[in-house]
Amino acid sequence: MSKITTHVLDTVTGKPAVGVSVHLDRMLGGVVWSNEGARHEDHQWIKMSSGITDNDGRCGDLKTDAAQGFYRLTFQTGAYLNAMGRNTLYWEVSITFECDGSSHYHLPLLLSDNSYTTYRGS
Repeated sequence: MSKITTHVLDTVTGKPAVGVSVHLDRMLGGVVWSNEGARHEDHQWIKMSSGITDNDGRCGDLKTDAAQGFYRLTFQTGAYLNAMGRNTLYWEVSITFECDGSSHYHLPLLLSDNSYTTYRGS
């Protein structure tokens, strides 16, 4: 089984983003493969867990036993930035990824007011 973790860094302040609400969902339903990649048909998202980033910007307890499948991490970025007295174009950021069911998936989010980046960490 896979472990799914994340952390959020506020690239404007250069510090961890504390208090960001994060939700983890799993896709249930059909995934159709084609030459262009995966198409999602007749699916629904099921909430698996949620958390809030800690003083180090980390949310390490989202899922410790994730089975193979498609997952989505959703970050409530607008609420965080608004609480910091800042505005944003991106009120919510979602990362949809495929989990192999055996590897660790650490998916950080680098956040500023009007941009974000994500990558697979270690």
